[in-house]
Formats: sequence, structure tokens, C-alpha cells
Amino acid sequence: MEKPGVYAAADHSTFTVWAPLHKKMDLHLLTPEDKIMPMQQGDDGYFTLTLPGLAAGCRYFYRPGGDKDYPDPASHYQPEGVHGPSATVDHNTYSWNDHEWKGLPMKSLVFYELHVGTFTPEGTFEAIIPRLDDLAATGINAIELMPVTQFPGTRNWGYDTVYPYAVQHSYGGPQGLKRLIDACHQKGIAVFLDVICNHLGPEGNYLAQFAPYFSDKYKTPWGSAVNFDGPYSDGVRHYFLNNMVYWFTHYHVDGLRQDAIHEVYDRSATHFWQLMHSTRQQLEEQLGRRLYLVAESDLNSPHVVKQPDAGGWGFDAQWLDDFHHALYVLLDEKGKKHYTDFGKAEQLCKAFKEGFVHSGDYVEARKRRHGASSAGIGGEHFIVFSQNHDLVGNRPQGERLAALVNTPRLKLAAAAVLLSSYIPLLFMGEEYAAATPFYFFADFQDEDIIKALREGREKDFSSFEWDAPPPDAMSENVFRQCVLQWQEREQPMHRDILLWYKELIALRREHPLLQNFDKNNLQVTTIGPLTLLLHRYDDASKDHLLCYFNFSTDTVSYTLPEYAAHWHALLDSNGPVQAQATLRAGQSRVLGPLSVYLLQSNSERG
Repeated sequence: MEKPGVYAAADHSTFTVWAPLHKKMDLHLLTPEDKIMPMQQGDDGYFTLTLPGLAAGCRYFYRPGGDKDYPDPASHYQPEGVHGPSATVDHNTYSWNDHEWKGLPMKSLVFYELHVGTFTPEGTFEAIIPRLDDLAATGINAIELMPVTQFPGTRNWGYDTVYPYAVQHSYGGPQGLKRLIDACHQKGIAVFLDVICNHLGPEGNYLAQFAPYFSDKYKTPWGSAVNFDGPYSDGVRHYFLNNMVYWFTHYHVDGLRQDAIHEVYDRSATHFWQLMHSTRQQLEEQLGRRLYLVAESDLNSPHVVKQPDAGGWGFDAQWLDDFHHALYVLLDEKGKKHYTDFGKAEQLCKAFKEGFVHSGDYVEARKRRHGASSAGIGGEHFIVFSQNHDLVGNRPQGERLAALVNTPRLKLAAAAVLLSSYIPLLFMGEEYAAATPFYFFADFQDEDIIKALREGREKDFSSFEWDAPPPDAMSENVFRQCVLQWQEREQPMHRDILLWYKELIALRREHPLLQNFDKNNLQVTTIGPLTLLLHRYDDASKDHLLCYFNFSTDTVSYTLPEYAAHWHALLDSNGPVQAQATLRAGQSRVLGPLSVYLLQSNSERG
């Protein structure tokens, strides 16, 4: 099939647009001079036109079957926003400096999710680059950018994108994103993009003017579902498959995080996600490097990360929401109100050991049984977190965990994530307990959409019985309040949390047992109503790690187990550990309230 969009070269540009129900298509070229030119129709529903001598940056519209201008559905750049003309981009002109970059193993990644518009006061790709050294010094080696494709206005979470190929103009456009990725690779940092295949936003969404991109058979929480299995769905599937190829090829990204994969509906013999997996494999052979696909899934199903030959969809990893829910209700006593199916220490034990907490049992919030067991799935296939954009931003007041719990509980949260046998993800600012909120915000221009947004949010939040209504998502001031205040890192409490994260990440990177993702080498038990013992070990080396988590406000007594004769402390959330202090098996100890204590024993000391 053709590649949708415009691919500019030094001496020509080829325009390609899919419109199978139209008999004619005109290109309306605005620059360098205003011209309307007919395009050539192919047998597969694609219209093409090659023009010599066009420089990158030429503005254009398409006219599908008439005289009305529409931007390119596969536009690579929208410099004037979602309603303006598309612009050509020459992807061959950027001079990359990451030729030695071959990526990083998934198991080694420490993710850092960030929103470009609020990460710095400038809100651009370029402004992130000076902060990369700070992230690297913390131990971050993978950033995950919330969606950066063109959305209405200049402020949005990114999930209202209507141009999946076009990099947001207010962030710095295609060149800005390439410079950021290039800089990351030179500092040993992988880059993942959050991308969306399940829906497009409401404003500036002109795809239906060109082809049957949407289906009436299914509905998503955001409107019409994408047509992945109906008439003309071959072109739709190709549009989104080529989008994956586009990011890996022209932007050198390391991985894609696919938003809400459960909202992609496809009854085809080969599911769209299986097709994406096989396309990714072919591309890996061509590019000679590993390319990752990560899923956000509400299914609690192990088939998301199983290989297609085992009936799966072939994702490398998926976000593990159950881990957060089980952890959060032990940290914040008010959490039970909104996570009614969680609240027991045994559930966090199951999350540590197996992954999914809900694995076929009845879930009150869903009024049905939910999920399947993930006990046999390796830990490297799950990404865990104590915060992310959804968990913070979908609270009416956008409170981060630091606004809900005290410092000891923040340390417990960090340790639970970073000492697990899963891949950790931090939400921007988490590493220093940022005080800034992270609200939902948008910048729509259509009054009907603005009204629907406000009414919808008020209805949603009232049904969840929050204590206060959310602020106006359309307010620029609400957006400005979300911008990180980097100077906070120098204040005592924030600096204390930052040092704690650095210590945990360094320990995770250096200790062999913390690099072991085999859940068979892990046991978790309760030693009190709110106290857990996480035991990680290696039968071959006879190394052991004991991590005690006390989520209670009481001291807890425990006895060091007989796995080995001697133990020594590695980490204590209450302060520095005594250097090489040796403890004996069978010795009684006291664990302080709201604390984490990590000990090691190995064959040499035993």
C-alpha cells in the first residue's frame, strides 16, 4: 500500500491521501504559489501527486470530491493548528547524532512519564534538554512523553489529538522533537511516545470527510470507535500501522505506549494488535534495533503480553493498575472510598507475586467477575507505578501523592515500586515530591465542545462522590498551576525525597537480585495486618534480600528468618544504616512505624 501523507525530498514531494469513496481529489497548494491541481486516483483508493522542486514547509489542503479545503489526515505538521493548512516536512534533512545508539534492554528501564507543556515553564521539547542531566543523575534512563501529536489550541493532555502523524506545533514541531530524542540518546536515555489508536479528538477531526475511518458498531468513552474490522478497514488498519513505522523510522523512538488498547474493537481473523506485532518484527530486522510496544489495558488479561503463536497480542509490557490500587489504599486511608475493591495487605502481596489482583474474582465496582491470572507471566512484562498522569489528573483537584500522604508514606510508595520485580515508572516531579497539582486541561475553540466538556466532567465527578468539583479545564490559569517548579528540589523535604529515589534506583541497578524478574524467585507474606515481607532470592547463588514494609502507624516486632546465618542492612527509610552491621538469624527486631527496611544475606556471609 501507499504511505499516507507527504514525503518531501530535495527535488520533489509526493502527496498521498486515502479516499476510497471519492471519485476525485484536488490538491490545493497554498505556497509557494496558490494552485489547485487534480490528483491521480489509484485502484486501491489512494490519490497521489508528485511535484518537482518543492521546498519543505509548503502549505496545502486537500479537496475531497468538492471545493472545500481540509487538512491532510496524515499531515506531518500543522503549523497553524488543527484547522489550518498542512505543511510538508523533509525528514531527510535532520542530521542525527545517535548513530551508535542501539537502545536499552527493557529490563533495565526506569521510566519517567512527562507532559511536555508542563514539564518546564517554556513548555517545549527544547526546554526539556537542559533537564536531562538531572534525570540521568537520578537514575532515569527512559522518558515516556504523553501524546505530542497535534491537538486543538496550545494546551491539552494530548488525548484529543486529531493528527496522529503531526507533532504539536506549540511544542516545537518535528524538528524540536527530533532534537530532544537525539539529545536523549546521546545521554543514554531511551524515548517512548504515548500514542492513540482507539479514537481521535472532537475538534478538527476531518477524517470522516475522506474515508470510513470510524465505525457505528462500537462506542468508546470518547465517541465513535475506529473502524478496524468493517468495510474499508484495510485502509484504516494501514493508516495506524504506518503510523507506528513512521515514529520508529523518522523519529528514532525506542518504543510506543499504546493508549487504552481495550477500546480497539476488531473481530478480524488477525487482530489489529497481532498485525502490529508482526509489522514491528519486520521493521526491527530492517532497522537493526529493538523496538518496544507497551500497552495500557483494562482487561487484566495475560494474552496482552503473550506471543501471537500462543494466542496473544505480543506487547512487550503492560501497565499494572492493580499494583497501584493495592498499594495506594494502604498508603492513604481515604483511598478505600474510591477503590472499594482494595484495602487488604494480602492484595498487595498478590500484586507483588502474581501481577493482577483481580484474576477472575467478583469485582464490586464492575458488578461482575474480572480478569485472569498472570501468575506465570514474568515481571519484565509489567510496568508499575505509584502515580501517573491518569491517577493524579483524574482527581478533581489534581493532587499528587505528596499532597495526600506524609513523607514516610511517600518513601514506602517509592520503595514498593522500585524494589518490586517489575519495571518502574515515575510521574514527572514524583522524584522530589513536587507540590504542583496536575489537573486536566484543554484549549478547545468550539463552544459546543467546551460546553460538553464542562458538563461531562461535572457529571463524572459527581457520580464518584468527590469532596469538591474540579476547576475549569479550559482555564489557562489552571494549566499554569501544573507547571513544575524545579526550585522545589532544593528545599529540605523535597531534597530528602530526591535522595531517597536516587538511593533506591542505584540499589536496583547495582544489586543482582533486584535485576531478577523471575517471580518464582520471590515470596511475599504478611507479618501483621499492615506489614509485608518481600523476600527475593537466587537458589543458585543462595543470595537473599528481605524487604520489610510497615504500612501501619505502630511498631512491629519480627524475627529474622533462617534462610542464612547472618544478615546486614542495606536500606532504612528512617535514616542511614549502620555500616556493615551484622545481624543473626533468629534475632528479634522492631520495625518502626511507616517504614521500609532492607537486608541482605548471601553465601559468603552465611
